[in-house]
Amino acid sequence: MIILKAENISKQYRLGLVGTGTISHDLNRWWAGIRGKEDPFLKIGSVNDRSTKADSDYVWALRDINFEVKRGEVLGIIGKNGAGKSTLLKILSRVTGPTTGEIKTKGRIASLLEVGTGFHPELTGRENIYLNGAILGMSKAEIKAKEEEIVQFSGCERYIDTPVKRYSSGMRVRLAFAVAAHLEPDILVIDEVLAVGDAEFQKKAIGKMQDISQGQGRTVLFVSHNMAAVKSLCTRAIVLENGKTVFEGGTDEAVDFYLNNSEGKNDYKFEYDNDDGILKHIKIYSEEKLSTIFTLGSKLFIDIKLREPLGNYKIDIGIYNFDEEKITNLSTDYSNTINKKKQIFICVIDKIMMSAGFYYFKLAILDNKTLIEYHERIISFEVLSSDYYNTGVIVDKLPSYVLLDQEWK
Repeated sequence: MIILKAENISKQYRLGLVGTGTISHDLNRWWAGIRGKEDPFLKIGSVNDRSTKADSDYVWALRDINFEVKRGEVLGIIGKNGAGKSTLLKILSRVTGPTTGEIKTKGRIASLLEVGTGFHPELTGRENIYLNGAILGMSKAEIKAKEEEIVQFSGCERYIDTPVKRYSSGMRVRLAFAVAAHLEPDILVIDEVLAVGDAEFQKKAIGKMQDISQGQGRTVLFVSHNMAAVKSLCTRAIVLENGKTVFEGGTDEAVDFYLNNSEGKNDYKFEYDNDDGILKHIKIYSEEKLSTIFTLGSKLFIDIKLREPLGNYKIDIGIYNFDEEKITNLSTDYSNTINKKKQIFICVIDKIMMSAGFYYFKLAILDNKTLIEYHERIISFEVLSSDYYNTGVIVDKLPSYVLLDQEWK
């Protein structure tokens, strides 16, 4: 059953000043309106690319967005900063209206768009629970039945009768999420605000969203830059770029598309060509696909080509983090099956067991203990966090760098 449908959603803003522009612009809009004509300023406007200089007074924050969401589905909306994600959620939440297009929904929508959205700073946390419930159309009795559960989940019990203006940003997010999640909306809309919360709260919030979608059959729209959270929570995702949909499909495919097409991807190198020396070429890839981005627990392949057989040489690859700390070492000395008459080798790391973060290779070719050739920072890559142990806990950046497979009894 389709619970939300976006049809040709576009949103135009005027750059620089607040308002629609000059009196002449307003008169032109008014004259077009009474004649039943289209707004003349909808025909102009720049693409929503924050990194380029404006060539118009108007910008399309969104342009022709179309998608459908079924009941019980968790839709991820991803894209770089300024892609239009928050604008889209504000339109879906009816905080602002679209310039063109239409949103069709069935049921109540609860939104968590920015820290403290919908909270009155002079009211206490408890009073804001009732205020938000009333906005959602719930009766006082319905809200009261959920009140203690909301307070307990938020972890703000000690401050619940204190004005919200005295809360930290993290406390406001905790209470706002608890309210939005427990007042039984049909559609829960969540922006990046969960990043403000601490690790314990993020884990609890993601667990609650899974319960809402899977256990209660409610719909969630989720915006985040945490790709591990998107992968573990969402059933489908769309990728926005410059205000337009550039990909829609399965979560894994959408995340791969975003990461491999996002700004800054060329800062990392998946292959290296050497013009002189024994090493000719080296590249890394994941499941037959060239990539600089890997998920914790996934396979990593290293393809090495030499200009002459390995012979008595050995290849050592050190993996370092960007603080210049050595994490681990790979070496042809660690293999009893390597054919030293070959010039092409593949090293397979069955599971990447390193904490989420950024890493690079240093490669050395040695004859016994004598250094013959040395290459620094020839390959660089990123490891993404994941629910590696299948416990619902996202393994993210850790004080240590290496994980171990473990079993508790």
